Amino acid sequence: MIREHAILPVVPGREAEFEAAFAQARPLVEATDGFLRLSLSRSLESPSSYLLLVEWASVEAHTVGFRGSDRYPRWRELLHRFYDPFPVVEHFADVV
Repeated sequence: MIREHAILPVVPGREAEFEAAFAQARPLVEATDGFLRLSLSRSLESPSSYLLLVEWASVEAHTVGFRGSDRYPRWRELLHRFYDPFPVVEHFADVV
């Protein structure tokens, strides 16, 4: 299992709009083979910052399966306009 991690820096004042767009975008990623689960959390200290954690069966399920799918352009269209700066996405594997 691989965990995708991204801090999503949403433009201040657009949080409610982002959350509504994310609700539309979520099924796009959930429909991907190798998708396991997803959580989106909002920072208490920095309310314009969100933590996205997605669990995948493999890195390729994310990088090839989702990003290479016909659903990814719609994900981009729905969400990428909210980020400033654009988030860094990293993949993690359990150690223990």
